[in-house]
Amino acid sequence: MSAQTSPLFRPGIRLLLPVTLAVLALLAILVTALPSAAAATSRQTVKPTVVLVHGAFADASSWNKVVARLQGAGYPVIAPANPLRDLAGDSAYLSSIVSSIDGPVILVGHSYGGAVISNAATGHPNVKALVFIAAFAPEEAESALDLTGKFPGSQLPTSLITRQYPLPGGGTGTDAYIAPAAFHAAFAADLPARDTALMAATQRPAALAALGSPSGAPAWKTIPSWYLVAGADQAIPPAAQRFMAQRAGARTSEVGEASHVIMISRPDATTAVITAAAHATR
Repeated sequence: MSAQTSPLFRPGIRLLLPVTLAVLALLAILVTALPSAAAATSRQTVKPTVVLVHGAFADASSWNKVVARLQGAGYPVIAPANPLRDLAGDSAYLSSIVSSIDGPVILVGHSYGGAVISNAATGHPNVKALVFIAAFAPEEAESALDLTGKFPGSQLPTSLITRQYPLPGGGTGTDAYIAPAAFHAAFAADLPARDTALMAATQRPAALAALGSPSGAPAWKTIPSWYLVAGADQAIPPAAQRFMAQRAGARTSEVGEASHVIMISRPDATTAVITAAAHATR
C-alpha cells in the first residue's frame, strides 16, 4: 500500500490525528488540575461553626431566631447551655466544646456570655472571630459587675432578687434573678409584655460569683472582634458597650432602639454581624 493510499493520509484523517492528540493533552492537564481546584473550592465553601453563648437570666433558646437564620444560610451552629456558675468554670466548659469542633469557629457571646468567650477562646487557633452582642468584653481582672457600674444607666442593680443554693463541697452560693415585675423594663423593653412574662418565669439565674469573677487575659487582644451595641439597653448601659467595643478594637454597629435582648428583638441585625465576621475571617 502506498503512502498516498494509506488511511492515515486520507484528508479527514490527516486533520483528525493532530486534533485528537491536542485534545488528549488538554484533558491530561485538566485531570491533573482537578484535585487542587476541588480543594480550593472546598476551602472557599466550608463555613465556620458558629457557637452561640447566652448570658445571665436567659438560656440557649434566646438564640432560636438567630440559629434559624444561620442554619438557613448553611452555617453549622451550636448553642450550648452556659452553666452561669463561675467565670473560670464556665469558660473551661466552653473551651471543651470548642476543642471538640473540627475546622474554624466563630464564638458569639451575649451579655455575660461575652466574658465567657473572651476567656474560652484562649489557646484555640481555630477560633477566627469573637462577636459580642450587647455583651461584656472585660479587660484582665475586670468583672461583669465592675463594668455594669462603670457607666450610669443600668436598671439591674435595683431589679435583682437573690436566692441561696447549696454548693457541692458544702456551704452556700447566691443566685441572682431579675424580679418578674422589673424584667420587661430592665431586660427586654422592646418585646411584648406577654413574652417577657414567660421569659421572667423561665429565666436561668446567674451566680453572683460568676458576675463578680475577674477575667483572665482576654482573647480579644489577639483575635479579631465584632460588637453589636443595643442602643436602648437598660441592663448594660450603651455607653459601657461602646467603651468596651472601642477598647477591643472591634468592628462596631449599633441598633438605636434595641433592648438588651437584641438577638431576640433584632435577629436580622444580629445575624448580619455574625455573618460579616465569618466572611471577613475566611
